Amino acid sequence: MDIIIPLLVDGLAAASLIFFIAVGLTLVFSVLRVLNVAHGSFYSIGAYVAVSIGGWAASAGLSPWLSFPILLISAALVAALLGPFIEATFIRYTYGKPEALQILVTFALFLIFEDLQKLVFGVQAHYQDAAMQVLGVSEIGGIIYLNYQLLLIALAVVVVVSLRLLMRHTRLGKLILAVVADPEVSVTLGINARQVYSIAFTIGVFLAALGGALATPTSGVAPGLGAEAIVLGFAVAAIGGLGQIEGAALAAVIVGLSRVIAIYYAPAFEPVMPYLVMLVVLLVRPYGLFGTAQARRI
Repeated sequence: MDIIIPLLVDGLAAASLIFFIAVGLTLVFSVLRVLNVAHGSFYSIGAYVAVSIGGWAASAGLSPWLSFPILLISAALVAALLGPFIEATFIRYTYGKPEALQILVTFALFLIFEDLQKLVFGVQAHYQDAAMQVLGVSEIGGIIYLNYQLLLIALAVVVVVSLRLLMRHTRLGKLILAVVADPEVSVTLGINARQVYSIAFTIGVFLAALGGALATPTSGVAPGLGAEAIVLGFAVAAIGGLGQIEGAALAAVIVGLSRVIAIYYAPAFEPVMPYLVMLVVLLVRPYGLFGTAQARRI
């Protein structure tokens, strides 16, 4: 137990941040059927905005407890400013197009955002840990843990439950499910599919930006964060099954635990563990843990 408890806590804390990367990606794919490479940029932009606003709040002498709403507000700002705009001006024109074109368009967006971030925020690393400092630490199994890590685990659970409730028990969720099931029939019945696409994409941007904002107190933000996030996000989404929210949650836990186990017993393998897990899963289940083969309209 002295080993298992710390391993589980570390693994779940790592899985929570991975989940925020993957769940927005898989939500956008399930609704829009677009493989969004630019998703990693929203993650890093959320991190930069959170650090910038948090730094301003600290310099202004505001209470460090305000760092928590700042993290949420930063993600909401990124989603509100970029979500509808990017969907309407770039993503919308890739609907129904070949996957290769979707990847090229979103990859071009990713490159643009990467350069814009360097122009706006510079190339140096940024760090703002007020949220982590105010929560302090706890002792679990004889090991000291940041309470902020425990908060991340709780927030990931809240997001999973909230998304499930949204999809199954709200009018918006039912509209999204209807559009996913058959866009043409949905439009015929009077559903504004374009509006549903815009809302779903904006929610995906918010989740990505929230993941980036929540990561800053423990890891900060530097150039290249977006690339690392999207590669890891695609791996987790592929393991769980593209378009599967529960699959993304389970895959994040598996990847998080595998990375922590590697750190404990074979540190040299830690960077490649997500992709080894992905390789093993896709060899056994090519559509992911929760994915299924689907008929394709030609």
